[in-house]
Parts: sequence; structure tokens; C-alpha cells
Amino acid sequence: MTARAAAIPVNFPVISGKAPSLASARRLIVKIGSALLVEESGEIRRAWLEALAADIARCRARGQEVIVVTSGAIAVGRRLLGLRGRTLRLEEKQAAAATGQIRLAHAWQEALAKHGITVAQLLLTPDDTEERRRHLNARATLTQLLALGAVPVINENDTVATAEIRFGDNDRLAARVAQMASADTLVLLSDIDGLYTADPKKDPSARLIPEVRELSPEIEAMAGDAPPGYSSGGMVTKIAAARIAMAAGCRMVIALGKPLSPLARIEEGTPATWFLPAAEPRTARKRWIAATLAPSGSLVVDDGAAAALRRGKSLLPAGVVGVEGRFERGDCVAVRRRDGVEVARGLSAYSSEDASRIAGRKSHEIEELLGYRGRDEMIHRDDLVVTG
Repeated sequence: MTARAAAIPVNFPVISGKAPSLASARRLIVKIGSALLVEESGEIRRAWLEALAADIARCRARGQEVIVVTSGAIAVGRRLLGLRGRTLRLEEKQAAAATGQIRLAHAWQEALAKHGITVAQLLLTPDDTEERRRHLNARATLTQLLALGAVPVINENDTVATAEIRFGDNDRLAARVAQMASADTLVLLSDIDGLYTADPKKDPSARLIPEVRELSPEIEAMAGDAPPGYSSGGMVTKIAAARIAMAAGCRMVIALGKPLSPLARIEEGTPATWFLPAAEPRTARKRWIAATLAPSGSLVVDDGAAAALRRGKSLLPAGVVGVEGRFERGDCVAVRRRDGVEVARGLSAYSSEDASRIAGRKSHEIEELLGYRGRDEMIHRDDLVVTG
């Protein structure tokens, strides 16, 4: 995970000062690569995993929510299936992933159970983070797991994803998860302690860049190629992850992950590179809803509901007096007063058909009216932005 900098000027600025604090994170995504978690022999690094589990438990004890994005299933599975010493075909990788994922999930379960923490496994593909309804389903599952005190452990679903429909690295997957979960901090544990102005293995004058506030062409030019071995990522994928995370208002840090207790080391001030966005996660998400998504329909609300939205409340079915257009659950809709003036936009928790059935009714009536228990809100306040 080296960095090239042939085109980088000698006087490229390096920001100094106090590093951001990991302890200030509210919702934390921790990404672990195969090379950190799995030995070249295919054995899981148990001592390292247990030390990381202690790190996670400490974060949880102070009220932080933690999501883990982990690689390693293929690396573990290929040993168990005797698929070593050569490049694997796609179907062999999928078989190795299917075999290794069980062992990997069990290792996480054992490590975190020692701290009384429940683990939940999720396997995702790019479509799960990008297609709107699947994105909302995955987001809702993550939100509920965190609310119930579990630690979601996520990996790419290598058993079903083909080369054309997969991330290929967990750096970008972790950034998409951070975006989907509205996380405020993403930690990429790596085999290098951050982004350098040049390859530190070749250039003794190379300097670590502690902070990046803008992904300029100079920063992107520093990206290097993926290293040999199990890891499919490199600094290129980490810069791509930073772009996704920063756009979502999530700060990201690249830090050395090989030593024990890597999260504790970050808190203690070990050298690292922080990528700092201009906006907070909620601000970035609401900007995306307001400015990027075109409404598929409208919900007409009474004056009381319109006033409640301006006070930061969710839109409840009781305040809806009309449904216009056709839309599906998860689509963006405009919220209008009876006179046609738009007051908000948001992601509807119901299709237009179901919204029409529950409009004007109390939330406790939803199950009786629809035959299933949906959300109490027509649009949750986290998925809504006031526009007028």
C-alpha cells in the first residue's frame, strides 16, 4: 500500500497540529483487511482479533456504536479447501468465501462474546448499497441492530457477486456502509500508517500527511498500486473510499493496523492520516435528499403537520390529507400544503398505494389497515429536509 509522488511538488503542504479524536466518534466503522486478520498460512490471527475486540468493547462502553467491515473469508477458506499456491478462478474464490465465512464469523463471535457483545453478520453487494430500496432495507437493519446493542460484522457477498457486480475491495464497501449508516467516523486499518508525499520505502524524505481536507489532484496523484498477497486494495482504493466518506460528511482515518490494539493506538496519537469533510453526516444526507433526488410524487399535509415538520418532527400518517403521483417505498417525495406550496422533501416509508390507505389515520392503525406493521412515520425526520 505504497504511494507514488513523482508529480508532487517538493513544497507540498503538510498540515500539523492536534489530530482529531477517535473518542469523539458517535457511530464508528472499522475496516479490517485480510492481511491484518489472516496469516499467510490462512490461520486467523487470534491474539490480534482479541485485542481488537477489547478495543471495540472499550468504544462500546463509552456509548459509541461500532460496525465492523472485515475481509478474510477467501483467505481462510482457500486453506480449508486446499486451494493454495495459485491464482483462484472466480468459482474457486466463491467456494473459498462460502467456506471461510463460517469460520470468520465464528471467530468474531467468540472474540466479542468475551465482552458480552452480540455479533450480527451481514453480507452485502454494491447493489445493496446503491439501489434505493435495498439501501433502505440494509440501513434499517443496521439501525435496528445498533439500537439492540449488537455489533454488525459486514463482508462483501463474494459467493454470489461476479466480477462485474462486486466492489473487489472492502475499502469502498466500508465507505458505502459509512454513507448508508450515516456514520461520522471511518477507520481503515492498513499495513501503512497513512498517506505519504512519496513512497517512504524508496524516498527517505517522504512525509506523512496528517490531515487532508480536500481531495485535490495532488492528493490523488499519491495513490499507489495494491501490494502482493491477499489484499485486493491499495492507496488507490483508500482515496476512492475517502471521496465517498467525505461526500457523506464522514471523516476517515488511515492508520497502521498490524500491531495489537490498533484503535487504542490511534487514540494515543500514533501517526495516521485523517480525511476531514466540510459537513456533518446528517447535513450531507439532507443535502443529498434536497438537491439530488427528484420527487416521484407528493404528500399533501395539513397546517399542523407542516408546522411540526418545521420544528424538526417526523411526518406521521395522521397529518397527511392527500397522496399525489405513483411512488414506491424509499422514493423521494415532495411534502406540500393544501395550497400547493412545498414545505419539505423526504424518503417515503410507504408506496403511494399504501400511503393512500393510511393517510389521515393514527400510527397504531397501520397494521390493521395494511396487514403488516410498517414504520410509525410516513417520513422519518432523518430522511426529511425542510425546503420551505
